[in-house]
Amino acid sequence: MTISRTRLVMGNWKMHGNLADNAKLLAGLCAGAGSIAAGTQLAVCVPFPYLAQASEALKGSAVAWGAQDVSAQAQGAFTGEVSGAMLKDFACRYALVGHSERRSLHGESDQLVAAKAKAALASGLTPVVCVGESLAERDANQVMAVIQRQLAPVLALGAEAVNKIVVAYEPVWAIGTGRTATPEQAQEVHAAIRAALQAIGAGQVQILYGGSVKAANAASLFAMPDIDGALVGGASLVAEDFLAIAA
Repeated sequence: MTISRTRLVMGNWKMHGNLADNAKLLAGLCAGAGSIAAGTQLAVCVPFPYLAQASEALKGSAVAWGAQDVSAQAQGAFTGEVSGAMLKDFACRYALVGHSERRSLHGESDQLVAAKAKAALASGLTPVVCVGESLAERDANQVMAVIQRQLAPVLALGAEAVNKIVVAYEPVWAIGTGRTATPEQAQEVHAAIRAALQAIGAGQVQILYGGSVKAANAASLFAMPDIDGALVGGASLVAEDFLAIAA
């Protein structure tokens, strides 16, 4: 028997926004969220300073919210870090971990990403574990090896933990470039991720696709059997574009 997985469409605002623009965007999401089909969850991951604003604006709506990162540490002398417990104070549901920009610009290792996922779970958050290959790695036919390497320390947390996470596949070469993996290319990797999850008893974990997702290509991506939604960058900054993807 096939168990249907709910769809998750999550926005990642990255380092964009201000109080005035956010207010308009959040109001637009609240106004339009009611028209999204049942079985589709909307969420936005906002910069840390705006978590209070998102929490207040989205409270009671159909839109969940989260952070773009979380510390692997619970508390202490870690200047600039934000703990899972702090995020829970703002009723966050999700936290991105291991986004490609964190890996490439901040040198985050696969082991650190797994530690962050573990810390998020310990605080009652759902970590969204991001994996994906660079263009050079794809051209060298190393896609599956890269994904397996990135997933390995996360899968080592065990089935009970992994069943509480979300995985996002984001081919680095398709982020913000206008290039998108074809639905078939994305499905091939999603199927491999699904197989790795199934091998430890976590086959029903949601797997999102991220990489220049737009309303024009969302339907063909979502039609693939192992693509359970999207992690949306630029298009999540415009309410009507984000809602159109979810629709």
